[in-house]
Amino acid sequence: MKVVICGAGQVGYGIAERLAAEENDVSVIDSSPRLVQAIGDQLDVRGFVGHGAHPDTLAQAGAEEADMIVAVTLYDEVNMVACQVAHSIFNVPTKVARIRAQSYLQGRWRNLFSRENLPIDVIISPEIEVGEMVLRRLSLPGAVETVRFADDHVVVVGIMCEDDCPVVDTPLRQLTELFPDLSAVVVGIHRNNKLFVPKSSDSLLVGDLAYVVAKRDQVRRTLGIFGHEEPEANRVVIAGGGNIGLYVARALEQRQKSAKIKLIEASRERAVLIADELKRSVILHGSALDQNILDEADVGDADTLVALTNEDEVNILCAVMAKKLGCRRNLSLLNNPSYPAFAAALGIDAFINPRAVTISRILQHVRRGRIRGVHSLQNGAAEIVEAEALDTSPLVGRPLRDIELPSGIRIGAVFRKGEVITPNGDVQIQAQDRIVIFAVASRVRQVEQMFRVSIEFF
Repeated sequence: MKVVICGAGQVGYGIAERLAAEENDVSVIDSSPRLVQAIGDQLDVRGFVGHGAHPDTLAQAGAEEADMIVAVTLYDEVNMVACQVAHSIFNVPTKVARIRAQSYLQGRWRNLFSRENLPIDVIISPEIEVGEMVLRRLSLPGAVETVRFADDHVVVVGIMCEDDCPVVDTPLRQLTELFPDLSAVVVGIHRNNKLFVPKSSDSLLVGDLAYVVAKRDQVRRTLGIFGHEEPEANRVVIAGGGNIGLYVARALEQRQKSAKIKLIEASRERAVLIADELKRSVILHGSALDQNILDEADVGDADTLVALTNEDEVNILCAVMAKKLGCRRNLSLLNNPSYPAFAAALGIDAFINPRAVTISRILQHVRRGRIRGVHSLQNGAAEIVEAEALDTSPLVGRPLRDIELPSGIRIGAVFRKGEVITPNGDVQIQAQDRIVIFAVASRVRQVEQMFRVSIEFF
């Protein structure tokens, strides 16, 4: 696939890195010579210095032959115009744009991005994507990571195995025997900085991060079996009143009537604006690193502190201070891709990497075959993929026990006509089933092959 990426920042770099590793033909445009030089030196991509929306720059980058343009510059308007030019002049089939300003995304302007107006096929709003992920974490505080598939009927949760985890040292096949009616499958384990698909004879160890695919109504029970029975966060302190902080506070007010929300914002002007917009939240003006402000927010009695400022270091220190002051849990936004590896050692219970969230959304539209959803895990070490099985798929029509899946791939759930089926040896996949599947990075291409449109497609 030939892809033109406008923007060589963290997200643009991350997308280019993933696509280049999979041997796609990638061109990257940015107005910064330094960023273009860096991305060209480190990745197998072609870099071009220029304005991402200018026709001559797009032509130079190969837009005429491109299958997709991904516009992720810092400016919404540049991203929108780049997609318009790619459509009008170069007839690029798929156009993806990151758009941050919520004004563009209001329901009453939904026709703005139609093919007749601004022809953008996929709009990604990091604020909404990250905000929704924060809300899912707050509703399931025992999970380190929460992603939904199959029209929200299937949930993938990352669960830490702590000292009091009841199922530690128990072979996975015994878990199936102990809980035969549990619609949940352990598809991946992150241990000692390695992510792998476990065998049925493997056991979970203290310190493992287990990735479990579960039926939606079985998620809380699954967390309880792993020793995590934390109730939904009701007293929430939010550090940072930017777009994400405001989105989370507003959504909590609307969806969780009993929630008590306190929001800390460093800018007085922004704090006043937020106070006018929110109805039930208490807004505090000050630094999230000021212990007096944290005390005023009653952080010691809070269920969760959510650190959503623009600075990773502030988020980390604020989260750690909150725990020291008695807050039960913390959740931090971490933009720097190096920090997540140290999150647990730093005292961070759970974190969200906005770059990873955005990249996952874009990969969903890059993957070949009938791919409906993608979520990247552990900085690209593996992916959870939801795909639709066609008649030509090698998975269709045979019992799963007769299908030899390559190592590094595990089926977590089958979604058929509104019902979730937990996979076992007797299950036969049918055409139009939607499969939620875990694959380590080196096996993702094979997953695509399984769900190809036809035998000749590749």
